[in-house]
Order: sequence, then structure tokens, then C-alpha cells
Amino acid sequence: MTYHAGSRAVQDRVGVRDIADHVGQIVGQDIRPVAVAFLEQQPMLVLGAVDPVSGAVWASLLTGESGFVRATGPRRISVTGGVRADDPLTTALRTPDTPVGTIALDPRTRRRMRLNGRSRPTARGLAIEAEQIFSNCPKYLQRRESYETVDRAAAPARQGVELTPEQREFIESSDTFFLASVHEHGADASHRGGNPGFVRATSPSELSWRDYPGNSMFLTLGNLTVDPRAGLLFLDWASGSVLQLTGTARTEFDRDGERTVRFTVAGVVETPAASPLAWSDPEYSPANPEPAR
Repeated sequence: MTYHAGSRAVQDRVGVRDIADHVGQIVGQDIRPVAVAFLEQQPMLVLGAVDPVSGAVWASLLTGESGFVRATGPRRISVTGGVRADDPLTTALRTPDTPVGTIALDPRTRRRMRLNGRSRPTARGLAIEAEQIFSNCPKYLQRRESYETVDRAAAPARQGVELTPEQREFIESSDTFFLASVHEHGADASHRGGNPGFVRATSPSELSWRDYPGNSMFLTLGNLTVDPRAGLLFLDWASGSVLQLTGTARTEFDRDGERTVRFTVAGVVETPAASPLAWSDPEYSPANPEPAR
């Protein structure tokens, strides 16, 4: 099923069920040739899942040379390598039949593709059996023309339960983050973008952002309606540093129709030089609204 009760509840509240039914026809299970080619060009993949030990939801970054993600069947992809040994999802990705959500995003072309399914470890990394595959429009996605691979020294992860002043400043200067969410039968990873300032770190333990109009599917907000656990990933596109947060999220619906998501932080992992990719400066999406003051 494309939608569960949580997504339907949000669609009905906003009044877009008919639109969602039409848009939902893009969701399939087979990896089409254009998707095969797209995946093999990507140097990074974001993956969301639940840590089976703590029950926390996290989003993690996987990187490699082009071709490290590839289709190995009509409904299967393989990923060479994996997350760092100290990544919060290490145990999950070593566990067979783990529900995962993934998003492959290419800033060079402002294209993105989501593939949700179940993963299992392999000798070279992991394999994912697809249950949902679909592409999103380029709305709110910043263009970055190029990247280079840098030989960076790995640094130990720093863990905490609250945001430091420097982490809050980094979040508020970000133009992109990734959001992992879950429901009873699966997981999902999505993208959020905007001009710097679109995410507010309102305290050491809370973030907020306005939910911009999208494709009316409400997969992420639907998941958060039935299960508030969530994971966020912020990437420093130049230095390769990654900031991962886990916690819970709730959506506030304003009378004027706008929506605000408030995220409460339960855990923080900051990893300097986690990614070897150094991307060029962004060209902001023309769809980005001005951040609220």
C-alpha cells in the first residue's frame, strides 16, 4: 500500500486526498532503467532505520565512488561498503530483514529518488529488497555543480544529548537536511531544503521548521502521526562533517493552513570529516520561501 492511516489522516486534514491518490501512482516496486542509471552515478546515499538496541531512529550517510550503489535485480540494490563502525545504525545494518528508507540525491542535476524496503548484510556491504520506489520533483533542492573526493583523516564521533552552541549555529546556517521516519511496516528517508535559516534551533533540545508545500503524499508527516520517532542528518557539504540527531517530532497545524514541525532532541552524534566529498557552493532553489523571522 502506498499510504497508511497516518498519511491518510494528514491528507484529509489538509484536503488533498484526491491529489495524493493521483500522485501516489508514481510509487512502484520495480527499478526502471532510468533509475538504474541514476543510482550508478551517485557518490552518496542517505539511509534511515531504527537502531534495534535503543529503539531510536537515525539517518546515516553512506558514500563511495560512483557505482557503489547499483541495481542487482528488478527489485534489489546493492551497496558496497557501509557506515562507519561508530555510526548509530551499525547494528541495524548488520541485522537481516531491517526496514530501511533510502534517498539518493544528486545536487548536480537536482534529482532525487527514494527506495524503501528491507536490508540484509552481504560480504561487501548490504542489499536492499525494494518495496517502494519513486522520484520527487526538484523543489527546495539546492544545486551544487560539482564535487571532489578528498583524502580526509577520519575523526572520532562526538556524542551528546543536547546541541552545543556551535551545533545550533551550524543547523541554522544549513540549506538542507535529511529526515528519517518509520511506521509499523517500514521506514522512509526524505529531504528538506530551504534558504539558510529555514531550520531554527530554538533551544539546545528543540528544532523547528516550516513544512513547505510538496507533493501532497505526506509520507513523512504521516509516519510521524503514527510514530513520532525521527532521525535528522545535517551535512557540511564542504568539510564533510555530519551531524546526526535522534528524537521525536510533532506537527502543528496553523489556522492559516501552514504547518510547523517541532523536533525534540534525544541524542546527538557529530562526526568531523565523515564524508570524503567536498561539494561546490550552492545555487539556492528558486522555490525556496524566505525564512520566517
